[in-house]
Amino acid sequence: MMPGQIPDPSLAAGALPGLGPLAGLAGTALTAQELKYADIRNIGAMIAPLHFLEVKLGKRPQPVKSELDEEEERRKRRREKNKVAAARCRNKKKERTEFLQRESERLELMNAELKAQIEELKQERQQLILMLNRHRPTCIVRTDSIKTPESEANPLLEQLEKK
Repeated sequence: MMPGQIPDPSLAAGALPGLGPLAGLAGTALTAQELKYADIRNIGAMIAPLHFLEVKLGKRPQPVKSELDEEEERRKRRREKNKVAAARCRNKKKERTEFLQRESERLELMNAELKAQIEELKQERQQLILMLNRHRPTCIVRTDSIKTPESEANPLLEQLEKK
């Protein structure tokens, strides 16, 4: 008989390979008529040995249940580790973003302060040039030793004269 082939009902139970003593049936042949009207218990008695042997034709053997449990446990552990790593990565990214935001705000504030300081220094410079130009006519020091750029001296004097 070939694997996956249904046994002929006319065969005796003892003729099936390895099922004779397990079947518990006499070595008589069952006819189609007898099978048709047979009691469920009698059919169960014939089929029980097949289930007892767990014969599964045409399929590869299934892994043992403990192997399946171990594999499932490994998957659970791997998923849990991945979950923790993903959470850690999200937190790290969030902290980095917050740090960069704070740093950006700090640098913008510093930039504004430096711009204000530049404006103050420009005004102070103009005040000093103005004071120097006002003092120049009364100064005893020789004017050729003091070299003030003409571009700076003249516009300020002109501004003073307009006032």
